[in-house]
Amino acid sequence: MEEEIERNKDHPHFAPLYFPAELHRHEALARDIEYFYGPEWKSQITCTEATQRYVDRIHQVGQEDPVLLVAHAYTRYMGDLSGGQVLRKVAQRALKLPPTGEGLEFYQFDAIHSAKAFKQLYRSRMNELDLEVETKKKLVEEAVKAFHFNMEEDVLDAGMSAHGEMGGDISKCPYYTAKMGE
Repeated sequence: MEEEIERNKDHPHFAPLYFPAELHRHEALARDIEYFYGPEWKSQITCTEATQRYVDRIHQVGQEDPVLLVAHAYTRYMGDLSGGQVLRKVAQRALKLPPTGEGLEFYQFDAIHSAKAFKQLYRSRMNELDLEVETKKKLVEEAVKAFHFNMEEDVLDAGMSAHGEMGGDISKCPYYTAKMGE
């Protein structure tokens, strides 16, 4: 998503929502994955089919109709700033992760001092976008798609090994822990 956001950061309908220092998660996610799998993680894990479909959709949107990135950014970032904070605490306890935040950097937004205030700012910027009614409808439809992509299939039910040849310790994986707790 951040690749497409960067490509479209000057788009008039996305530029007001461009907050790379506050929101971009790519580097934090890479550090988390390295914590669980080690420095060779890129050769150990693969994307599920559902995740790849989501990635493909984001690329399509970024190249064909960039205003729809607003829906994906909103569902991702606002979700991570809201329910994601609860998930961070649950994962930290369940996985017995260090209190210093290793393995959970994805959920740490160091450049945001007040999640509540930032979410209000982000929503107000969205509300100020000068969009036609038809575009607003498309954004709502795309947000629904984004939610569906996020729920489509979880790693263990996908029938694929997202953990490579088990080079990483699967018991440390938040998805695995959550699935085993069901």
